[in-house]
This record gives sequence, structure tokens and C-alpha cells, in this order.
Amino acid sequence: MKLQSTSKTIYIICILICNVFLFKIEAQTVTINSGWQFVLGEKTSENWATINIPHTWNKDDAFDDEKGYHRGVGWYKKQLFFSEESKNSVHYLHFKGSNQETDVYVNGNHVGNHKGGYTAFNFNISKWINYDGYNLIEVKVDNSHNLDIPPLDADFTFYGGIYRDVQLISKPKQHFSLSDFASEGFYIDYYHVSEEKAGLEVKVLIDNFDTKSVNTKLKTVLFDAENKIIFSKNLNFKSSADASEALDIKFSELYNPKLWSPESPYLYKLQLQLSNENGTVLDEKWQNIGFRWASVDADKGFFLNGKPLKLIGVNRHQDYEGYGNAVPIELQKKDIQLIKNMGANVLRNAHYPQSRELYDMCDKLGILVWTEIPVVNKVTNNKMFFDVCKTMQKEHVKQYYNHPSVVMFGYMNEIYLRLAFDGKSTETEKESQKNAALDLAKQLEKLTRDLAPNHITVMAGHLNELYNETGIADLPMLFGWNLYFGWYDKDIPDLGVFLDEQHKRYPNRSLLLSEYGPGADARIFTKTPKKFDFSTEYQAKLHQSYYQQITERPYMTGMTAWNFADFGSEFRGDAIPHVNQKGLLQYDRTPKEIYYWYKSVLDKNEPFIHIASNYLDGVTLFNDDTYPVQLFSNQKEGDLFLNGNKFQNILFENGVATVDMPFQNGTNRIKVIIGRTSEEKTIQIIKTDALNFDTFSRIGINVGSHFYFNDEERQLTFVPDQAYKKGGFGYENGVVYNLSKDKHQGIPYSIRNTDSDPLFQTMLEGCTNYKLDIPNGKYKVSLFFVEPQIKPTENIYNLKASDVASDKETEQRIFDIYLNADCIESRFNMAEQYPEKYGIEKTAIINVNNNEGLTIALKPIAGNPVISGVLIEKLN
Repeated sequence: MKLQSTSKTIYIICILICNVFLFKIEAQTVTINSGWQFVLGEKTSENWATINIPHTWNKDDAFDDEKGYHRGVGWYKKQLFFSEESKNSVHYLHFKGSNQETDVYVNGNHVGNHKGGYTAFNFNISKWINYDGYNLIEVKVDNSHNLDIPPLDADFTFYGGIYRDVQLISKPKQHFSLSDFASEGFYIDYYHVSEEKAGLEVKVLIDNFDTKSVNTKLKTVLFDAENKIIFSKNLNFKSSADASEALDIKFSELYNPKLWSPESPYLYKLQLQLSNENGTVLDEKWQNIGFRWASVDADKGFFLNGKPLKLIGVNRHQDYEGYGNAVPIELQKKDIQLIKNMGANVLRNAHYPQSRELYDMCDKLGILVWTEIPVVNKVTNNKMFFDVCKTMQKEHVKQYYNHPSVVMFGYMNEIYLRLAFDGKSTETEKESQKNAALDLAKQLEKLTRDLAPNHITVMAGHLNELYNETGIADLPMLFGWNLYFGWYDKDIPDLGVFLDEQHKRYPNRSLLLSEYGPGADARIFTKTPKKFDFSTEYQAKLHQSYYQQITERPYMTGMTAWNFADFGSEFRGDAIPHVNQKGLLQYDRTPKEIYYWYKSVLDKNEPFIHIASNYLDGVTLFNDDTYPVQLFSNQKEGDLFLNGNKFQNILFENGVATVDMPFQNGTNRIKVIIGRTSEEKTIQIIKTDALNFDTFSRIGINVGSHFYFNDEERQLTFVPDQAYKKGGFGYENGVVYNLSKDKHQGIPYSIRNTDSDPLFQTMLEGCTNYKLDIPNGKYKVSLFFVEPQIKPTENIYNLKASDVASDKETEQRIFDIYLNADCIESRFNMAEQYPEKYGIEKTAIINVNNNEGLTIALKPIAGNPVISGVLIEKLN
């Protein structure tokens, strides 16, 4: 009996082992990111370094003080071993993303060229491989400006390099095609979807690299989310020698399907399995299936599964602080989690296709996606550029087609932006540019509708009548306006005025607010938010108003904030240079306060409270000053406590309540209670009636500015400036220096030699006396200066040419600097003594006697003196 049992066990094990080998998939995919050699420049260089992919050569130079970043060639190389046993396989190199033109060589042989930096591509390298030995793989990547490859110009950094995974894919002679624009080799369509029933059909492409015809079997199985088989189909067919086959599989209708939506992203799963006549599995694919249908209506907005849905979400760029665009995929996935956690139901991947793994997450989490190719700002009017754009869109649509989250395919953004600012071209040349963009748009629209018949076509334009005059805005099913009222244009309430006027003029056009938002620096805050001051309060003011204006207009399909997170834009000189700061999160993905406000109006899943006071820690308040604090919640009302005592009942409107907080000197505790949910913050406040240095040792003043600035370099919050009053501090004369009357950043340029740009960017001009009524004692006094007469890099996103006053370009500025009676600098001439845009700090030790206080005198010799900041530290 014992022997019989043992024999039976051995028999069962043998059967299991046979099954394992029977169903072993012959296709293999190996990620080959590690241990590449890289050199910047030509491969003849000897300065090769060992790197891992993802990789970009611009993660540092796109953020330094030097103008520009490397746009040119980089070479990669790697040795790969191929065994003799793999000779019967077909081998591909698969690049998920390489910016922007890529040439691949195997053992010195040129395998292929790919143009475009944001879609995947494959090269079949089989015929160049030497088996039973190592093979040299060389990759030349070039991110030079190329008139034949979009994007030609845009407000983001075009990082070079192999910045997404590289894979070696080895397949048997028969496999799902990898040659159809690097797609998965199959396309899923829904011939009918409703609440009652849904029909699924699949087009499958099979490649046979054998020299003879072979009998092959295709098995397709549809599972529900609980892995229960819904449908299964087997198809036996003969693959022709050295040819491709296109097979169409149509399933019976599924009754009472569970529909996919942001609230309930139910996913079925489709398995595709290719086997030979012996039953050996050759290749296998899996794809999530979401039954849903979407449409737009010019009067009623967006509909999903027949029900109206206001689209509220964000745009996203793929780069990340410290990585450029070579971001580890797990960090990128956190972005999608943060977007969902905010309550967003739509994501616009701007301005290029992004990592496929992120679309998978949108499928699973329930985020609708607008995805697009990078035809941005301008076009080149030649055949090569047009052909590259159309190839990009073919790759784009085919590679991302199967994702249930992808409802919108786009192909252009602000295509007339450069034309609108073109002051050099003739009218004939401008007309040619205008017509070229329109011609390309027509071709891309037709191509997209042909390739993606069950999707919505989209494009986005900026605030310019050209989109209406040319009729280009009427080509896509949905037109997005990128609008910055209250930032670049007019005032915040003008948004609704413009949209109503457009809807009246073009009643059959479906509209979406595709971009909006001001720049905001988490270090800048103020009681008096103003246009272009980069304060968190102004960011809140604009977003909160825009949300109300869009949600009260039924014809608007929705809105996507610009941007999910701050991102790299090398030419910018914002509060953080080389970074576009319109994000709801900082570049390192630390949420700004506005992120939590969006959660308060979008996420209704459970009670939520947020006290927007992180920036206040360490602030100095004078006299009996209060400070307005915003409280966010998705509830209607709650109780506010300050320092253990109930302060007041609060009512939330549009997700926010603003309360003037009478803080005490020292530690302050703010607590909000709503039912069983509470939120508490502790902050340190310095309160004082005068500059007596009783409760503080240092005071910093952001001269010429109306906002507080939290200076991380000096670990101090600089207070806003003011006119002098006896017993306090302030300027006795001078005016705030601004390049533009309606913008309050001062000089929007990068300041060298500092990370505290907002301290230097604002200033007083013509201030000859600045007084501080400080008590007698010994002090360290630091004064901050920058020469504002700068020839800025052209930045059509910040300034118009008329913003720069011509009379300031030649003005000379020389002055003496006095602290009381002591001259600490004679004939101070920044333009002559310091490099352009150099942040200057002048420090001196002085004694204040006889209750005279401190007077900073800037005595002009030529031109008007300027000053940006004052920092005083009491030494005894």
C-alpha cells in the first residue's frame, strides 16, 4: 500500500510537470536597463560612464544658472549575449521612450531610425545577431532642435536621452505582431455598449516569420473582475509563410454588463493566447476591458454611459525634481494616486503620450484620459514634418487604443501661439503658416477619426481669435481653451464673460477649459493677493473662482488645471527659476494648499478637513494683527477652536471658510471638529508691538513687496514692506519697481548666486531713506540688491514686448550706501561690479546709540537707487 501510494504521487507530480512545460510561454521579455555605457557627444570620446536607464543628460544643466541646456547627441552602448538555442527566436529591441531622434546599431549595422520622443518603438534585430557570443548594441540619441520633428517650441524642457525602459523581447516564429507601430498587436472595440448589454470585438494581428505555413490556434477568453469566465472562443487557422494575418474575433453580447466609470471602475480581463498545433503556448497577452461609452454635447457638456459628468481634473507633465524626465515608474505611479486622491475624474497628459503603466493605473482607478501628441505652438510647412506628425499619431493611437480610460485623442496645442507673437514675418509668410497649421490639423483630425472611431477628438488653443478665424477650432469634436484670465490676461471674472461669448457665437462647438491657473510659490503668502505675485492666496482665489464659473455653466464639459505639479521649463525666471510653478503640487510632489481645496470640493467619499496654515509657522505679526487662514472641508459646517477655546462656528461655501485668526505670541493650536472628524495644526507665531527684539532676534523685510517670503537659505520669513510710521519701519520715499503695471512680481528673471529669488525680484526704486526704529545696541545689518536692468530671455508666457520699458535699458545706476552716518559702500555700481542678474548681499556691523534708530540712506550719484531687502540681527 505504501509503495502504491508513492507511485501514485510520482505519477501526479509527473503530470503537473508536463502541464508546466506544456503551457510554458515561449515568448520572453527582459528589461535591460542596467549597466549601459554612456557618453555625451560623439562616440569617439573616451569619457564613457556607466549608467542605468531611465537616463537623461539634462537633469542638472536644465536647472543651472547658465542659459540653455545641452541639445545634441548622446551615445549609449551595451553588450548582450545570445545563445545558440535562441537562434530560432525573433528578437526585438523595444524602447518605451527616447528623446527625440534615435538610431540603433547592432554589431556596427544600422538597424533603424525613430523620430519622436514620446512614443514607443521596436526594431527587429534578429538578422544582425551573432549567436553564442556577445553582441554590441549602440544607440545614438539626439535632442537637437529639428524642424522636422515636433515639438518645435513649448513651455517645457525637452530632456534628451533614453528616459524610459528598454526591453529585449524574444518571440517564437509565430507571435502577436510587434510591427504595427509598436502596438500590442491587437485592438479592442465595442460594437455595442448600453446598460442592458455590451458587445466586444477584437482585431488580432499575427506575424509568422517561418519559411513555411503552420497550423496555429488562437484562444480568447473574457473574465470578469472575480476571474470568472464570461466568454471563451477558439480559432484554428493556418499562418502563411513569412506573412501577417489579421483575425477578427466577435463575442456574443454580454447582458447587464458592469459599466466602467470614475465612481466604479469595473474591469473585465481579456486573455489572448497563441498556440501551435501541439498545444505549446507561443505568445500571450492580457488586457483590461472597461465597458463604457462617452459623448459630448455643445449645450449639455460631457456624458459618460449616457449620464452627464462634469470633468474636473488636471494636466500632467512627466518630469520630477532631481530626475528630469527619467523618473522611476513607481514615483510616477504615485502621481496618479495623488490625482485620484484629490477627487479628479479626468487627466490630460500634456503635451505628449506618457508611460503606459500610468494609463493602466487610470484604467484601474477610474480616471478619464485625454492623451495627445506634441504638436505644440508652431508647425514646419514641409512634407517631412507632416509625415512625422502623422506617424506619431498612428503610434499614439495604436499604442494607447485599448485603454478604457482613454476617451480623448488629441493632436495639437496652442498651434498659433508663436504666430500670434511673430513680429518679424511678412503677412504673406504669416498667412502661409496659418494655412499650414490648418492643413495639418485637417489631416490629423481625419486620421484620428479613422483610427479611433469610438473616441473623442480634441485640440487646445490659446486666447486668440485665429482659432475662430481659420475655423480650426471646429475640426475636433471637443475644443479646449487654454485661458489665463487674471494671470496673463485681464481679470479673473473675465473667464465666464469670454466663455459665454464663445458659446453664443459658436453654439454647436463643444468646449472644455483645458488649461488655467496662476504660478504659486509655497514660500510666498500675503493678506493682499495680487495678480502675478506667486502667492498661495492668489492661487486659491483664482482656482476657487474658476471652479464656480465652470460648474455653473452646463455647456462646459469641464476643466483641467494647469498643472498637476510644477515642472521644468529651462528659460523661465519665475520665483523658482527654470520651473513653471503653476502646479497644485511642488516639483517634489509636496502638495500646495490648493491641492487640499480641490479635495474638499471633489472628494465626497468621507468627511475631509484641512487647515491651510503650514506656511505661517515662524511668521512675525505686528501689533494686534490677525491673519486670515483658509479652512477647507467637504462638509457644510464645523467648530473652530484656537488655543483650546472654541473660537466660532464656521460655515463652508465652495469648500472653504476664511477666518481672521487672533494669534498669540508663541505656540498656537488650531483645531477644527466636524462630527467625528477633526484636524489640528500647531504653529509658532512671533507677535510684537515694535522692533524691540524682546521676542525675536532677527527681522527680515521684503522691501518693495506686499507679501511674506519664507527664506529657506536664511531660515527666516521676511515680512512685507510698508511706508514708514514712527515706532515701526518702512520707506520714506521711492516706488515699487515693476516691469508691468498689472503684474506684481517685480522682475520675473532668474537671479544668480541665490535660491531666494523672490527676495531679490521685488524692490523699491528711488528710495533714498529707509527707517527702522530699533533700540540702542549692536546689530548685524544685511542689505540685498539686484540690478533690474536686464535684457530678459524672450518669454512669451510671461511678458509682452511692451512690458519692458525702453527708458530703463540705458539708465545708469550709481549710489552710496549709508547706515546712519557710516558709509559702507561708495559709488555702488551693480552693472559694472557684478555679473548680470547677480544677487548681492552687503553686510555690516553697526552700533545704534542715542535712540537714533537705523536709517538706511541710498544717496544717488547717477540714476535711481534700488533695494530689495533688509535683514537685521541684534548681537547684544
